[in-house]
Amino acid sequence: MNNPVLKLNEQGRGAFLILDGEEQLGEMALAIFDKEMVVYHTEVLPKAEGQGLAKLMLNAMVAYAREKGLKVTPLCPYVHAQFKRHPADFEDIWNKAKEDQ
Repeated sequence: MNNPVLKLNEQGRGAFLILDGEEQLGEMALAIFDKEMVVYHTEVLPKAEGQGLAKLMLNAMVAYAREKGLKVTPLCPYVHAQFKRHPADFEDIWNKAKEDQ
């Protein structure tokens, strides 16, 4: 099993993926617009649940956002829950301006 890899198209849409060989075990769907990353959905195959794959993708996404100076809008329930549960860990990248929209 590999670390998460980011696949983006020319429009800035794509996902962090976790692959086991050719098989995709997890996906965190997102899009990047200017200096904003919108995270839409996180999913892990049932057979790969409980292995911390969602957390691996979260950590990769956060590291990428920090490296690129992006603010994150967490529309994904998993990512949003993690941001709310540990706000100090994500304060520098959390786009709270979009929370009430």
